[in-house]
Amino acid sequence: MQRFPRSVFDVGDEPDPRFSLANERTFLAWLRSGMALMAAGVALHAVALPLSTAVRLVASLLLVALGIIASVNAWVTWCRAERAMRTGAPLPGLSVGFALMVGVVAAGLLVIAALLIT
Repeated sequence: MQRFPRSVFDVGDEPDPRFSLANERTFLAWLRSGMALMAAGVALHAVALPLSTAVRLVASLLLVALGIIASVNAWVTWCRAERAMRTGAPLPGLSVGFALMVGVVAAGLLVIAALLIT
């Protein structure tokens, strides 16, 4: 039986299903985080907060972009971890987590600063 992606499933040995299922749950958590970030960006743009249009647009775009990055990271991280488990290699470290945290903090500080100034 062929499974996708072949670059992951065509190497190594089948890992313990518990580890593969945990990896899948992590994948889904990254997707949920990505969707939440995108929803926050859309909500920030849609809600009539007393912010300048430019600040609201920048913060909204930043949150949506971070949501896209988190969603892409879900797939990349799942592939890397699954392949590592199948080949007996060390599990990969956190790849874009720090960048996402910095982006979310930046968007939050931007909104707080704009609210305090107005």
